Amino acid sequence: MVSDRLTVSLDENSRKSLDDLVNRTGKGQSELVRRALVFYAANFQAASTDVSGTLEEYHKMLASGEHVLLDIDFLHCLLEYAIEDIDDPDPEFVEAIDQVARFHAAEYQDRFTSLEELLDWLSVCGFLTVRETDENTYHVVFPSQQLRWFMTRFVQESTAGLPFELEIEEGVSKVIFKEFPTDD
Repeated sequence: MVSDRLTVSLDENSRKSLDDLVNRTGKGQSELVRRALVFYAANFQAASTDVSGTLEEYHKMLASGEHVLLDIDFLHCLLEYAIEDIDDPDPEFVEAIDQVARFHAAEYQDRFTSLEELLDWLSVCGFLTVRETDENTYHVVFPSQQLRWFMTRFVQESTAGLPFELEIEEGVSKVIFKEFPTDD
């Protein structure tokens, strides 16, 4: 094996991170730096795109317990059971969804300024697939009618405090969301 020597200057944050990894793994600095370079190269695209910040934020929410990983089939089963009749859902279930959406509406006021930002976030979370068709118009595709109903209601309720009005046109498995700036 050919070894190349490399001198690296570390800032305070990098130094603390390297020391922490040495303590946690019991591995040497050189081995950890080599592994970090190989990992970074293998994940370069994810680490260097705009989505990486969102993924990092999502990782923090997973690590803190604020969000959980949930198999999509399990989610569909839960929603199918909870929403037996899309045209007449249980009022207590609807109120529970609205309560969560109202909480998120307050949280989203400091986080999102456009419908595009919110839909991109929900897409990263795996709830829907988005494609913009025209300026401020989004075709959103859902994998089931129950998820379409659930997320459409959530988006409608959770955008209440954002700086735009929302128009929704529902199809069978797709929904068109249109964003209109408010006159404030």
